[in-house]
Amino acid sequence: MSTNTVFSEVKNSGLGYWAVLGFFGLLALAGIAAFYYIHHHGHYVTGMNNQIVWGMPHVFAIFLIVAASGAANVATVGTVFGKKIYQPLGRLSAFLAVALLIGGLVVLLLDLGSIGHVIEMAFGYINFKSIFAWNIILYSGFIAIIAVYLWTMMDRSKASKKLYKPVGIINMIWRFVLTMGTGSIFGFLVARQYYDAAILAPLFIVASYVYGTAIYTLVLMASFKMTGRELGDAVLNRLRYTLAIFIALVFFLELVRHLTNLYATEHHGVESYILNGGPFSNLFWYGQILFGSLVPMFLVWCTFLRNNRMALAVAAALAVFGGLAQIYVILIGGQSYPLVLFPNSETSSTFSDGVFNAYSATLPEYLLGIGGVGLAICFLIIGMKIFRLLPTTLSDASVDPHHS
Repeated sequence: MSTNTVFSEVKNSGLGYWAVLGFFGLLALAGIAAFYYIHHHGHYVTGMNNQIVWGMPHVFAIFLIVAASGAANVATVGTVFGKKIYQPLGRLSAFLAVALLIGGLVVLLLDLGSIGHVIEMAFGYINFKSIFAWNIILYSGFIAIIAVYLWTMMDRSKASKKLYKPVGIINMIWRFVLTMGTGSIFGFLVARQYYDAAILAPLFIVASYVYGTAIYTLVLMASFKMTGRELGDAVLNRLRYTLAIFIALVFFLELVRHLTNLYATEHHGVESYILNGGPFSNLFWYGQILFGSLVPMFLVWCTFLRNNRMALAVAAALAVFGGLAQIYVILIGGQSYPLVLFPNSETSSTFSDGVFNAYSATLPEYLLGIGGVGLAICFLIIGMKIFRLLPTTLSDASVDPHHS
């Protein structure tokens, strides 16, 4: 672990600090208000129904949870693989991961409607055959491991130094299992034509790196800019090319997934629905593929934009947008397509058989999801004020021994 880097909390916070905290605090309050409204009136005020049971709040919740795993990867590279240039980034990486996970879990729990459901789920009987039950253990365990991980980074005793790498390895393995579990929720739902694919588990793992790296890059750039700290190109270029490589991997896995589905006759219907003129086609092709994948890769790898920080910020923001589009298409699009209850058979009834289910998110749903984002950023901003998460400098001379 690098011992030369000096860390400090955010000091002399002026109007800008409180303005940013106040803005995201208002978003969190809007989410609380939306929860109260949905809790008081019931889920009929949302766009969800008995066919689309996971709506817009789940899109935000899953995105934040998956992004939390990827955000912690920055710390893992420095700890497990000994990349010293990443080690000064570890504290912010780990704390951001916890903030994103808490924001996502709050949205997920509040969307259950009655608060009694949360209490029952936490203290009631746990069905270990359910991947949802396992995720409760995985999420709480992730927070506990990150807490110990942060202690090994911030404490200077010999005991913490000895535990630094072992805890980092545990964190890496735990993140793999956690994200694989989230992807497996969909991969093993065989009744949904768009979900039924084991490749969703590795797809979610790689996608977590995209979401987490993109958010971490934006947070790092914004925090250093607002606190007047020096941020060199060496660190940003590592994040820049890491982001592009992960985007390319997600693009490849999506290509494999869709080509595999197109090969199997049973998936031709849902593939045509998603890719060719259905209500989710534009979001897939323009949101996820064009603006969420191809444009960010161009902004990173274009030689004319080398070391261009605005291009990097735009690429990271588009990667976040593309991630939300990807989760929306998978989650809502997969539920929208009719269930195939009896393959190779003709069935008929008066209850939604063969019906393409419509969904339109309402304002409370958007506010609840955005409130989770606001809560995560508030938690992070307060953490920067209390704990020494940010290096005093990440100049090229301080992180790159070959800099001249």
